[in-house]
Amino acid sequence: MASRWQNYLIYLLAFSSGFSIMGVELLGGRILAPFFGSSVHIWGSIITVFMLSLSIGYLYGGKLSTKNASLKRYGSLFIIAGVLVMPIAFFANPIMEAIFLAIEDTRYGSLVAASALFLIPTIFLGMISPYSVRLLVTTKEESGQVAGVLYFVSTLGSALGTIITSFYLVLYFEVNNIITTFSLLLVCLGIVAIVCGREQTSEETKAMNTSNAKECTNE
Repeated sequence: MASRWQNYLIYLLAFSSGFSIMGVELLGGRILAPFFGSSVHIWGSIITVFMLSLSIGYLYGGKLSTKNASLKRYGSLFIIAGVLVMPIAFFANPIMEAIFLAIEDTRYGSLVAASALFLIPTIFLGMISPYSVRLLVTTKEESGQVAGVLYFVSTLGSALGTIITSFYLVLYFEVNNIITTFSLLLVCLGIVAIVCGREQTSEETKAMNTSNAKECTNE
């Protein structure tokens, strides 16, 4: 059974992933704007890519969570997502320029550009939510309540990520700096999850060894 501190950690990580997803999505508009503009079809492309990526992530995250789910694997998702977000800060402009020159129609150009930058990182970010549910749920009876609380926390993180990024972060920091910060945040959270997972495994091993020793003594 997951301990209370592990549950709090998972909720914190789910909140942070929701915050990061919406922060990166909003910044996507700023990244594409110099090349494709900021009309409604540009945002339509960005939202489509993020929704598609998240749906794929939910699907594969659910499948992955059925195979020996652990905090260490959970943390690995954050690290992979963080590493995949980082190149956006360094290679967005040359990628945008190449696509802009290759595709004349800004509708399809923006769709291809958004896919090139955000599709794969967002898939891994989408895998976090179903994996979180798997780690939190211990009985069938509580699965609905746990899922509800988790998606509340994750969506609250998304709402705050939206408002804080759009109202404050973009006013004081460069887009690339914000992207880099999101990337490092995800990596750091992943490391925390892995370390906590190792400590939990160590504690469980010690408890098991102690129990076995007592049984041997009684015999």
